[in-house]
Amino acid sequence: MKSFRIKILLTSVFILFIVQCTQSQQDYVKDNYDKKEYMIEMRDGVKLFTAVYSPKDKSKQYPIIMMRTPYSSSPYGEDKYSGFLGPSINFLKEKFIFVIQDVRGRYMSEGEFNNMRPFIPNKKEKQIDESSDTYDTIEWLINNIENNNKKVGLWGNSYPGFYTIMGCIDAHPNLVCASPQAPISDWFVGDDMHHNGAFSVLMSFNFFKYFGQPRPTPLTKYPTPPEYDSPDAYNFFRDHTPIKKLNDEILKNEIPFWDTMMSHGTYDYYWKSRSNLQHLKNIKPAILIVGGWYDAEDLYGALHIYKTIEENDKSNNSRLVMGPWTHGSWIWAKGDSLSDFYFGGNTADYYRNEILLPFFKHYLKSEGELKLNDAYVFDTGKNEWSNFDTWPPKGINEVKYYFQEEKKLNNTIADKTNSYSEYISDPFNPVPYTAKFIDSKAFYNRIHLIEDQRYFSTRPDVLTFTTEPLIEDVTIAGPIVADLFVSTTGTDADFVVKVIDVYPDNEKDPDPNPKEVKMGGYERLVRTEIMRAKFRNSYEKPEPFIPNKVTEVKINLNDAFHTFKAGHKIMIQVSSSYFPFFDVNPNTFCDIYKADKDKFIKASIKIYHSKDYPSSVLFRVFN
Repeated sequence: MKSFRIKILLTSVFILFIVQCTQSQQDYVKDNYDKKEYMIEMRDGVKLFTAVYSPKDKSKQYPIIMMRTPYSSSPYGEDKYSGFLGPSINFLKEKFIFVIQDVRGRYMSEGEFNNMRPFIPNKKEKQIDESSDTYDTIEWLINNIENNNKKVGLWGNSYPGFYTIMGCIDAHPNLVCASPQAPISDWFVGDDMHHNGAFSVLMSFNFFKYFGQPRPTPLTKYPTPPEYDSPDAYNFFRDHTPIKKLNDEILKNEIPFWDTMMSHGTYDYYWKSRSNLQHLKNIKPAILIVGGWYDAEDLYGALHIYKTIEENDKSNNSRLVMGPWTHGSWIWAKGDSLSDFYFGGNTADYYRNEILLPFFKHYLKSEGELKLNDAYVFDTGKNEWSNFDTWPPKGINEVKYYFQEEKKLNNTIADKTNSYSEYISDPFNPVPYTAKFIDSKAFYNRIHLIEDQRYFSTRPDVLTFTTEPLIEDVTIAGPIVADLFVSTTGTDADFVVKVIDVYPDNEKDPDPNPKEVKMGGYERLVRTEIMRAKFRNSYEKPEPFIPNKVTEVKINLNDAFHTFKAGHKIMIQVSSSYFPFFDVNPNTFCDIYKADKDKFIKASIKIYHSKDYPSSVLFRVFN
């Protein structure tokens, strides 16, 4: 059970870090903090379990740092201490009052849990949402916890990041700052469970088979998930295609939220109501949003929450930090390397010491002059931090790279007509998302967003388009848009676009090189995204393809900040699957969640690169 929970709760790196904390850290907390547990009553009478760690030193008042979580505020019992309380281990010695709360309906809190509970504007009487629960908790804390200075900060990573940003909407006046880290914003368009309508089957299945189990009464441990034979993830999920086989054979309709997802296959009221972007207006607390360029779960949320606040309120006090990190690894890792790449130093310590801690000390303790720009972002090609007045930075130009015949890529529209490349999309032989074989019960390969793409380039159902070696550095900074002109013999299709940094053939290998990595010709993934193309014009109203008719499909990729160095090449890959991170498209316009096997057919797909149909990728190039 313990090992399984560690795998599943990778979504909450905070919980994983608690498991890994040393006894000495727990002893430090026990020696320096008093722990109390409370059931705090909300406006509707429901009581939420809340653990409070207060400094033993009562000679002065302390600010409150709170995290609200669905992942447990364990260990339970006033004689049991956590070894990790705040946004980083550095916060322990700085002395804050640390508060960890089980959100309603999870673990020891009363009430009913609601995934990404929608915000209710203009609430009446006893109406509740995550904003009101945060408000009511803060009101109780500042009036009942001794030695607090009436200032409160929020933080949380991933799902707790969602609760953090929700607490900033209609915020309590004593909530002065917050750090939503890898926060969820929209579970259909870009975060976690869907990307542009494509279903994240690997992650969703492994997450909800445990997290989604009903909890009729408060408890400290959830029941074990269903048992099943577990070959590698690729073969397991291929054997459970169509996707309804996962429910028929394993989940057996015992996971309510899984059934709900299977019933809402378009961007209907259910998903729209859960997007918090529409409510990010007039945000009062100071905000420090944190994300990782290699976050496969909630990169969209970090970027779009920041941009939405910027757009809605020009006088906002929000900042963005984007480092070379996977999901939540800025909390516990060094951040000095990832996969086969070294980043030149301990990037996470820099962030924790020079950005994160000063932010909270300034707003909660009125200590130090805060000299932070709006955006601190890491260039993953140069291995350098930069800071800007805004993100994307000013002084960027739009540059298009057009697909050409003979797998070429350049800045010129092709002069030929009826020019295209084609491949066969087979839903039962899909392109894998990673070259590594991982057990199906593992969450996913966390480093696949920086993985070498040479394996995939050899597949006949993957198209590649590559520039000549660059004469000078090219730095992309901001969102990327792929504009594809396609046709298919089917009536639906997925399209996956990858942006890749191709290293020179004479690139030196690392020294030392224990993995025996060959860097010559290395195809380093920079950014990728998928689009379920029936949603190409509307997430609400999907449309079938007319077979063999040329159709435009635009795909918004998440931002990147990467320098392609002189001598390197820029490569674009196009395919129609990213499996099993995302489920396969049957190539038939239908309700995929209810489709039978006969709907899954091979399709011939063409990507056009002609004068009339100039497929391209648009970058924002920073000068």
